Amino acid sequence: MSDRAAARAAKSALSQRLAAVPEVVGIGLARRGAGYVVKVDLADPGAAGRVPGDVDGVRVVTQVVGVVRPL
Repeated sequence: MSDRAAARAAKSALSQRLAAVPEVVGIGLARRGAGYVVKVDLADPGAAGRVPGDVDGVRVVTQVVGVVRPL
């Protein structure tokens, strides 16, 4: 499992990589067990194939949350 610093660095790299993917509605960190993963929120399940399973050894997980709109 990855520590927080490694997960933050992976999140930054992944954010740049997925910036042009409109179905990605959020990227953050999540605790899993004793470590951290990068969590990618998606508007559409079809976009999951465009998200890598790991970045620099840090696991990446996806969750379909739907379209995010401002309140």
